Amino acid sequence: MEIDKLFKVPKLPVGGNKRRMPDNPTPEMLKRMRMGEEGPRDIPSPPTNGSGPNNKGKSRAVEDEDEGADLMDFAPGGDADYFEEDDEEGRFYGGGLTKEQKDILNIFDKAGGDDVREDLDEMTSSGVRRLLTRFERAANKNQDQRSKYPDDPTKFIDSEADLDLALKALLPLAQSPALAYSEVIKSGTIERLVGLLSHENMDIVIDVVEVINEFTDEDVGNGAGDEEDEDDEEGSREDALKQLMESLLANSLLELLVDNLSRFNEQEEADRQGIFHVLGIFENMLGFNTELPTQLVSKTKLLPWLLTRIESPKREENRGYAAEILSILLQNNRTNRLELGKKDGVETLLKVLSRYRKKDPVDADETEFMENLFDVLCSALAEPEIKQQLLDSEGVDLMVLIMKDKMQARSRAIKVLDYAMSGPAGTAACETFVEALGLKNLFSTFMGKASKKQQKANLGHAASEDTAHTLGIVSSLLSNLASDSPALRGNGYEKPEKLLEIRDSAQARLKVTEKGIEDEKKQMEQDGEDVADMADVWYIRRLDGGLFTLQTVDYILAWITMEDDGIRAHIQKLLDRKNQTFKDIVKTLRIYYDNVDDDNASVDGSLSQRDILQNLIAFLDAC
Repeated sequence: MEIDKLFKVPKLPVGGNKRRMPDNPTPEMLKRMRMGEEGPRDIPSPPTNGSGPNNKGKSRAVEDEDEGADLMDFAPGGDADYFEEDDEEGRFYGGGLTKEQKDILNIFDKAGGDDVREDLDEMTSSGVRRLLTRFERAANKNQDQRSKYPDDPTKFIDSEADLDLALKALLPLAQSPALAYSEVIKSGTIERLVGLLSHENMDIVIDVVEVINEFTDEDVGNGAGDEEDEDDEEGSREDALKQLMESLLANSLLELLVDNLSRFNEQEEADRQGIFHVLGIFENMLGFNTELPTQLVSKTKLLPWLLTRIESPKREENRGYAAEILSILLQNNRTNRLELGKKDGVETLLKVLSRYRKKDPVDADETEFMENLFDVLCSALAEPEIKQQLLDSEGVDLMVLIMKDKMQARSRAIKVLDYAMSGPAGTAACETFVEALGLKNLFSTFMGKASKKQQKANLGHAASEDTAHTLGIVSSLLSNLASDSPALRGNGYEKPEKLLEIRDSAQARLKVTEKGIEDEKKQMEQDGEDVADMADVWYIRRLDGGLFTLQTVDYILAWITMEDDGIRAHIQKLLDRKNQTFKDIVKTLRIYYDNVDDDNASVDGSLSQRDILQNLIAFLDAC
């Protein structure tokens, strides 16, 4: 039976914050497992030559015909006692494990007999050391035989199969990281694992990345201890995981993984899963060390590979995972964002996103892929240099066209425009937006005039998010363009009235948030806790709870009040009906002024955001 087929993992999962493969067998599963009555499995015979379309010129094992293979599928799990559901104690055996897990357990039995299973059942330091010693012997034997007989695969094919089994036997060690990882590090297993990433047989490389992905998963060992020991287990688990990752990084793991990406052939299922595991390792490691994203982009060729990978028109799991990793690499990282620009990343992103101008994603996975790419673009647009590249690539025009076509990507295009037009560096984008006649389509969203098709497409997208980004665009237009430029004019006073409706809603949300903060503050004071350090935390909570929207709306109201006498009189009348005045708007703007960044100044000598706010406050105070 072919080793690839034997250890084949089911199709990649959908959904969830962390992409993952099916769970590996735990020691408890091994203990309860009833071994089947299968005969000895044949070791695959090697090819007559060292090349072929599927082995990339390497000595990769090929499949012997196994007439009994179909018998394994007569019941789920492939075991003859599947339909004997319960034993005397009521335990259920038949369908407790997947077929893949049962295959692995049976292989453990054939390879190591009771010794392997007892080591896994006990999961003691001595048992872990015995497993690691078996792996060391298998790796050394395979290396020795490959060195002696490099041109004769028949001489080392058995050791290759033994090495494959020894690697699979390491997977359950992730269930007890506090116990196992110290032994893994002390025994030199890390160096041997990383060294095997250069193995000639890609099946062995795939095994290695699967083991490392399992070892570095953030959830390793969860649920392994008793509830009363959870706190102690959590601390020791995190310490063990940290030590393991440091050891892996010290052995240049990330560089070797990136070098291996070009060796995988995604036409093969096993190689696709191998890339999935490599991307999983990147995700695990990037969350461990905040400096790694910069190092990974600057010292490897991962960024070009990711950009090439997302260009594929095929809807595949690895394409979506590549978009996620790209998003992680650019988060709060100016260096990586600028590197994206140097690699023509903006052009690549626009090219892929243009596919969604006339056509919606066909399923949830593709929708997630599209949103990740929009998020990558928005993250990059925090840098003035990327804003200029967006203009040069006609990205603003593309976003306006996506708005006009009113497909599912419309809301995301509005978000991109908000980021592109914000700040002094967004002035050129504001001018291009107006020239591209983007105001008409923008205000149809602002006034809530989206079509039924558009509303249906955005069921999972918060309406308030579109409103917030629309307000952001209007705010940028008022800040960056001349006072006689069109913004909220036309159709009487319906736009100012809409602004006041949004203002009322934001005030109601903020009132609830303020009540919660006040209750928390009183409780902390009763408990004798210091509340002085909570000011920033509570301010951020207020922003999320309605203050940000209120600040943006009042900023816009102050602008149009200052520029148009008719609008000023109408707004004052509407405020009077609510027992409010311009002083209420001033109060919001003062909070905005006190918390705005001092470095948010124009590069061309025009007024900074603080200067604009100060002038608006002075004008309203005089009204």
